[in-house]
Amino acid sequence: QVQLVESGGGLVQAGDSLRLSCAHSGRTFSTYTMGWFRQAPGKEREFVAGIDVSNGNTYSADSVKGRFTISRDNAKNTVYLQMNSLKPEDTAVYYCAGGYPGRRSDYSQYAYWGQGTQVTVSS
Repeated sequence: QVQLVESGGGLVQAGDSLRLSCAHSGRTFSTYTMGWFRQAPGKEREFVAGIDVSNGNTYSADSVKGRFTISRDNAKNTVYLQMNSLKPEDTAVYYCAGGYPGRRSDYSQYAYWGQGTQVTVSS
């Protein structure tokens, strides 16, 4: 069974950086498209960034483009989300997810989810 465990969240000030990590427990990590989503209180879960396993392409939401970068290390079974120039509106629980090959930006396209890590950005 696939397990995803996120880490790296915390409380930071606006303008700071954080790097989230998501460790995948299985030998099939390299076959999954990986994505990051976030959910703020009272809001729906929204797509943040993804990396397509079929071609290595990355893609991200307009709200984080130019500030957040997704990457993966297949040797370490880990996907990362580098977040720079953080804003208070980035405050949310961040989740990593694994899906089948392809460009995936809808949460229904992801089969496996981590438990989430809290990111809080103060102004």
